[in-house]
Amino acid sequence: MPEPNALNPHPPEFERFLYAPVGEDRNGYVVTVLSTLARLGLDPWTETADLVTLGRDAARVRLGALLSRFRDVPALAGDHGRVARDLSQLLPAGPPKGPLMQAASTVADGRLGASRTLWAIFAILVVLFQVLLAGGSGSGE
Repeated sequence: MPEPNALNPHPPEFERFLYAPVGEDRNGYVVTVLSTLARLGLDPWTETADLVTLGRDAARVRLGALLSRFRDVPALAGDHGRVARDLSQLLPAGPPKGPLMQAASTVADGRLGASRTLWAIFAILVVLFQVLLAGGSGSGE
């Protein structure tokens, strides 16, 4: 039986944090944590996995430092500490356990999961099969 999250290998426990709003940008659009981390050149899931393993207090400090570098949301300039504190409360509590630990370590290490590898092999086999079928129907000579 395939994994329930085979098409979304990211831990669902991270979603509450990653999709939380950070504030509005200069154009009036709501910016999420996911967008903020991506705009800072970081992988949002890797950074979130790192924050979870740090613990809530250290994660709050790290997140505050990241938000202080983010210039797309003007309101963060003077309020990044409060926003970091509020956002850190959305991180999963305690060190990752069980499936969350496996998902966090997979995300943090950048390894491909077994299901992704199987899908890649399957896709290659489908392409090869199509090439063989197209190549077998010649001009009839």
